[in-house]
Amino acid sequence: MSENVRATLSDRTEHATLDLPTREKVIVMVAVLIGLFLGALDQTIVGVALPRIVSDLRGSDLYTWVVTAYLLTSTITVPIYGKLGDVFGRQRMLIVGIVIFLTGSALSGLSQNMGELIVFRALQGCGAGALFPIALAVIGDLFTPRERGRYQGLFGAVFGLSFIVGPFLGGVITDDISWHWIFYVNLPVGIVALYAISTRLPNLKTTAARLRDLDFSGIAIFTVGVVPILIGLTFKGLTDASGNLYGWTAWQVGGLLLVGLAIMGAFIVNEARVRQPIIPLDLFSTRTLAATNVAVFMVSSCMFAAVIFIPLYYQVVKGVSATTSGYSMWPLLLGLIATSVGAGFYLTRTGRYKALLLIGLGVLIVGSFLMTHLSPSTATPTLWLWLALTGLGIGPSMSVFTVVIQNAAPRERLGTATSTLTFLRQVGGMVGLAIAGTVFSQGLSTQMPKQLSAAHIPSQLTAHFSGGGTFSENNIASVNNLGQTILQAVPAAARAEVRPYLNQIVGALHNAMSLALGGVFWVALVGAVLGFLATLVMRELPLRGSGRQAGEASTEVRDEEPERVGVN
Repeated sequence: MSENVRATLSDRTEHATLDLPTREKVIVMVAVLIGLFLGALDQTIVGVALPRIVSDLRGSDLYTWVVTAYLLTSTITVPIYGKLGDVFGRQRMLIVGIVIFLTGSALSGLSQNMGELIVFRALQGCGAGALFPIALAVIGDLFTPRERGRYQGLFGAVFGLSFIVGPFLGGVITDDISWHWIFYVNLPVGIVALYAISTRLPNLKTTAARLRDLDFSGIAIFTVGVVPILIGLTFKGLTDASGNLYGWTAWQVGGLLLVGLAIMGAFIVNEARVRQPIIPLDLFSTRTLAATNVAVFMVSSCMFAAVIFIPLYYQVVKGVSATTSGYSMWPLLLGLIATSVGAGFYLTRTGRYKALLLIGLGVLIVGSFLMTHLSPSTATPTLWLWLALTGLGIGPSMSVFTVVIQNAAPRERLGTATSTLTFLRQVGGMVGLAIAGTVFSQGLSTQMPKQLSAAHIPSQLTAHFSGGGTFSENNIASVNNLGQTILQAVPAAARAEVRPYLNQIVGALHNAMSLALGGVFWVALVGAVLGFLATLVMRELPLRGSGRQAGEASTEVRDEEPERVGVN
């Protein structure tokens, strides 16, 4: 066995625990969870306030970019922060991220026009990119792999809690105080987390690399390549001047994706040559590492499809308000929180994770399949059951996959491996949403004429409702008076003819919408199946805990490590 292999195996058997008293660990954990909650909450609280913000700042044409700017910068910076955390220390980079996030929050609240808000949201995203990967990596520093399960489960619970608290808090602050305070509220909470992290968390470094060793060319190429990909996926959910969703062949979608993928090809070549790559390619070279990254990418597409499209079903088909539709997700979120936390405790007690993940993904497959049967007549308790099963299936992946990747990756690349997983989770969600949006649009444009015909609407009127753009998720703005929204969607000259058939048209729309949304969950089902298959080929490496367990792990891992370091 070569010296390189022996060194790698030695690293795999070391403890990853910072020598801190239990009380100090608890304080750091709470501070890290608060920081993570701020980042997760910001993704849910702003959506509720956006209509009021756009009205006050008079920028409806820039509506989507308030979200897109934040999403772009927070996604791009994830792997960069992960690498910088390994080099300069997790504490230092987490402090930098929180300071940038709070600065962006304060400036966003002070915005006087949409241009300022978009720029400051982008700055806020630059800070948020540090919160998720470094927070997860800190758990790897504080606890052994065997101990991490119960704590990683709390991170899944934080995400679920943000989906519950965000819409409520955003609505209350916007209606009773001012939309500016949805950004200001971050400041006192973030300052508390900042103080605890700066005073209690040691600045552990895992590599001896220096600033000049960093992969600056990789950072530049990665940024230039990811931006057109993310913008292309964002345009896939937008409508053009005629009201139709952009197609995959449009230059704003397909063109940008091709440019981005070509640049990312150059990025891969660059990463294979530099000394300190921001995304080391050997994080994909073993069966466990590659399978985990693929599985997380696939499962994320399932989760985001459910979270985004089910509220649309409640608003349009069931006729409830936007805020109420957000709370209608409670079975999914409670199921997600319960199994995320429960899976973490089970993992800590048993040290086994593969069967747990397979069972969870199996439940997700069942839940996604049931969700394909959505209809206007689906009973609320039945839908709650389907949502609960979907949440129960997603939950274990929120906590367990992070433990798996941290256990399988080399110790000096713990932060980089965690950030790569976080990046793939976010991009997987965007890809899943883009594909789901296409399926929804095509399904709606196909089903609407059929349902209108079945409702005995005269053929001369059905032409006004052809095409998915007429009733896309971006154009159905009023659920309190859907009939009025439909009238506004047709030419003024035809409204007198349409009005007598309004009830039948509403019923046809409900049927078409339900069938189109059911089609969305075929996308989620495919993602769940592919995630299950990726997990199936994964090798289960014993989780390191005590010195005895570390020794066992070093014996077991010999079959896995040579694949990564090139030894037969």
